[in-house]
Amino acid sequence: MEKLPEEIIAKHGHIDGIINNAGILQQFHSVNKLDYEQIQRVMDVNFYGTLYMCKTFLPHLLNRPEAYITNVSSMGGFLHVPLQSIYTASKAAVKMLTEGLHLELRDTNVGVTIVFPGGVDTNIVQNSGIEIEGTNNHSYKIFSPHEAPAIIVKGMENKKYRVLAGNDAKIMDFLYRLNPKKATDIIANKIKTL
Repeated sequence: MEKLPEEIIAKHGHIDGIINNAGILQQFHSVNKLDYEQIQRVMDVNFYGTLYMCKTFLPHLLNRPEAYITNVSSMGGFLHVPLQSIYTASKAAVKMLTEGLHLELRDTNVGVTIVFPGGVDTNIVQNSGIEIEGTNNHSYKIFSPHEAPAIIVKGMENKKYRVLAGNDAKIMDFLYRLNPKKATDIIANKIKTL
């Protein structure tokens, strides 16, 4: 990873920003049933991948007249998803890292935004190497992977502290702030119907 900035600079001349959008799910099991390898893999991709990208690119971004870091968390970064304790912990860690970077970099040329997408129609289940029944049968409207990037870029352009992508993310963020337990119960009940 440490070679990547130099390779990009050699090809494009400079780096003005990074968007860290990495994420895999764990098997839909309780922590007690997960092995340490599965736990480490989710943390490596979701949290450490984001952390290492930020740390590796930050010296180059600080040298630009204006630069940006955007990290994609998840609705799971503020609201627990049943049987995804490691996934949600990793995305909460991304949230806290990004908020910390925002504070550390507030007097610099580097802007920082955290993104909380709701359900986006990606291949996260398949790319995570897990199998669950009914993953292609969505009983609710999920967000297009073509709409989400436009919202993210607009948030960056407007120097937003946090971006909620998708109506489900906006609704659950509101409910979670109002009543965290009730919001968690709603998610748990929704998962049962999928």
